[in-house]
Amino acid sequence: MTRRIITTQYQAAGLGMETDQYADRLLKYIPADVVGAWIAITGLINGTTSIPGPVFWGVFFVMLVLAALWTWRQTSIPNKPPAVTQIVVATIAFVVWVFALGGPFVALSFYRPVYGSLALILYTLAVPLIVPRE
Repeated sequence: MTRRIITTQYQAAGLGMETDQYADRLLKYIPADVVGAWIAITGLINGTTSIPGPVFWGVFFVMLVLAALWTWRQTSIPNKPPAVTQIVVATIAFVVWVFALGGPFVALSFYRPVYGSLALILYTLAVPLIVPRE
């Protein structure tokens, strides 16, 4: 199974698959492997007091770039253009997950855990409605 969202029958025919529906798009839009890596990194960072806050933000931005690159790599199919919509949605999903988990956002004065939880619920329910054109 490819991680790329398949939206039309002629795309699916060459791969021996059916088109992706709401639940399939939900799973493919969430970069679970990158979120899992973030959770492990957060555990390491929170387990020590010698790492300053800016380093936490730096790691977040590195992981943000990695989320985009990883999604691009996982959705690449030879002779097809990049899955730009899926890459953008998955990268934003990473930000929403980090926001929901707290991460470096807890240092911001406006941050409340309920905001992250609400953002995660709404984003997770809404993004599978996006059907990429590519």
